[in-house]
Amino acid sequence: MPRKNPPGPEASHARGPLFTPLTSNRTVSRRAVVAGAAAAAPFIAWYAWAARPGASTGAAESAAPGGGAAGSALHGPSPSASASPSASPSPSAAPSASPSPSASPSASAPPASSAAPSPTPTPADPTRPGLLHSAADLERAAERVASGAQPWASGWDRLVANGRSHAGWSPRPLADVVRGGPGDNVGQMYADIAAAYQNALRWRISGEKAHGDTAVAVLNAWSGTMRSLNGNADRFLAAGIHGYQWANAAELVRDHPDFDLPRFRRMLLEIFYPMNDDFLTRHNDAVITNYWANWDLCNMCSVLAIGAFADRKDLVNRAIEYFKNGKGNGSIKNAVPFVFRGQGLAQWQETGRDQGHSVMGIGLMATFCEMAWHQGVDCYGYDDNRFLKAAEYVARYNLGHDVPFKDYTYQHGPGTIAAHVNWETQTTPSPVGRGHVRPVWDLVVGHYAGRQGLAAPWSKRMAQSIRPDGGGGDYGNGGGYDQLGFTTLMHAPG
Repeated sequence: MPRKNPPGPEASHARGPLFTPLTSNRTVSRRAVVAGAAAAAPFIAWYAWAARPGASTGAAESAAPGGGAAGSALHGPSPSASASPSASPSPSAAPSASPSPSASPSASAPPASSAAPSPTPTPADPTRPGLLHSAADLERAAERVASGAQPWASGWDRLVANGRSHAGWSPRPLADVVRGGPGDNVGQMYADIAAAYQNALRWRISGEKAHGDTAVAVLNAWSGTMRSLNGNADRFLAAGIHGYQWANAAELVRDHPDFDLPRFRRMLLEIFYPMNDDFLTRHNDAVITNYWANWDLCNMCSVLAIGAFADRKDLVNRAIEYFKNGKGNGSIKNAVPFVFRGQGLAQWQETGRDQGHSVMGIGLMATFCEMAWHQGVDCYGYDDNRFLKAAEYVARYNLGHDVPFKDYTYQHGPGTIAAHVNWETQTTPSPVGRGHVRPVWDLVVGHYAGRQGLAAPWSKRMAQSIRPDGGGGDYGNGGGYDQLGFTTLMHAPG
């Protein structure tokens, strides 16, 4: 099928010297600033100041044998013997030990409504935002919602109905965040991240000032309070998942005059990035195949997102290079180890483990590829659309159909383990969690079927079966906050 949009990804501010810029003939129209040109002047002046040029982590515990069932129930095999499982991401999951987001007085949701948004704020820099959503993406979403077009208007209603998207959400920042083990309190952070992102998204689509102000209040509260991220091995998951999420929320409000961008940039670079880099370099002192793909992928997403947000081209380049050639299970050929030629399918690394993690991995790799696309790099199409084949494989299996499977063998345990011990082989797809739902599929379909006009029948069927998808707070605690979500609103093709 011919592609709908032959030009490559739009180049952006953080494109680095490792990559040849890809041009696009697409014109990005600009919407009028809600309050007029006079009101835009302070935004522009502030941006010129805030964007001017300008590591701490706990020691990793020693790895111990722990592949397969010995690892975290949600996120992967952990070398830490003290690793505790997270809550299930399903809507019926019991709350985790972390403080529940519902503890906030802002969590109750009013009835959804198909609000007709006012013009979305225009960024001072036309290359911004540059992570999951470009200025053109936000403008297009605003136009579709204003016209009542489906499924985007329903996606907007799902966002409005989420209690975390309400203006006036009260942040509860922590100085010291813990994920895994005694004192686990990460739920307090991920609820606030969801509130910051969802309010920022409503501000950018509707132009309602109160939502922009709320997002900024949450972000400023955390950057002015947080000083550490600790816990057992799961701390690296928190650094990865929430590092990329914080960066995306901040990117949406970087033009807001009250946002303390330099301080938030420091928080990401001094707390989150060092842990991301340490994990991708040392893997918590475990053998390289110990950790499942999603551990690498969330940390890759964080390095890429922080690099783009902070104008650190070196970090963007590091993340892209790891995607292509990294030794861990998050790099593309390790995350997708087998391609079934002529079938349009490729086996996902966690398929023999369970389906919750497989779907999570598809969402994380799609997030990585989308952010890279807005940096001018096409990871979606790398190695003959290898990721598309993996997404089709996971979607097909979770829709109840058979898929081919090659035996997958891996070693787990500490890096000092003997070469001949602790090997495991998976021989069939795992039925555990089959049919698992996460808000990720329209991100996949929006690129391959939308931008590129390629066939993605199984991913498309999966996306259609869960539309409109929601975000943090709609899928339970714990893993229900692993994705920012709302991919129907922002990415559904049409």
